[in-house]
Amino acid sequence: MLIHGGGSIDGGRSWSDGRQILGNHKTIIGFLAGVAVGTAIALLQGNIIQGFLFSLGAVFGDLVFAFIKRRLGHPPGAPWPIGDQIGFVIFAILFGSLVEPRPDLLQDLTLLLTTIPVHYLSNLFAWGLKWKKNPW
Repeated sequence: MLIHGGGSIDGGRSWSDGRQILGNHKTIIGFLAGVAVGTAIALLQGNIIQGFLFSLGAVFGDLVFAFIKRRLGHPPGAPWPIGDQIGFVIFAILFGSLVEPRPDLLQDLTLLLTTIPVHYLSNLFAWGLKWKKNPW
């Protein structure tokens, strides 16, 4: 997510294990921008409700996997191969599946499998342009 700010979602608070709940990289503006941009694209495609749910699911999934990442002891911004690439897709599919037309299993698998290299390459691209501090 290239748009961020507005303070961290977890307010810097820690979980019972002493680690920050999500990390400073998960911001309120980033969350809202992710949902808004995804919903705007869905509006252009003519499926605003499902697009909103896909967007909300993607951002929520990113937060769930950030929480898991913190519990596993990975610091914010550290690479977590596969976990960083699929968490948001899994939840986007789950949320988007709440309304019709629901993607079929082949579409879900294709989305999941193509997201991994596309996510990796887009991060390298953003890092090369100095939009990101790390290439992951």
